[in-house]
Amino acid sequence: MEYITAFIVGGLICVVGQILLDTTSLTPAHIIVTFLMIGVVLGALGLYEPIAEFAEAGATIPIPGFGYSLSKGAIEGAKSKGVIGAFEGGLESTAGATAAAVLFGYVISVVSYPKSKS
Repeated sequence: MEYITAFIVGGLICVVGQILLDTTSLTPAHIIVTFLMIGVVLGALGLYEPIAEFAEAGATIPIPGFGYSLSKGAIEGAKSKGVIGAFEGGLESTAGATAAAVLFGYVISVVSYPKSKS
């Protein structure tokens, strides 16, 4: 049942993004930043945590989940180390995901060849 819940919630997040892409003049970059900021704001207000507990990977893997991780780390860092901890905590909480994205991007760039747009 966990897989189905994660699939449905993650799919709904992606459906919202696709609808925004198809019906507005927003670019993919604008939609990504919007989703990231929604995750940060909902995480800071404590509204994203129940969603993340319910859907688990379905809510934490998409872009709003990254924003939630940033805000959660910043809040925890601020509680333990003050203002500096707010900046440090957000970076610490997302360092693994960022490092993995850079590594996978590098590996793909090494093993694949770009195709010209024609």
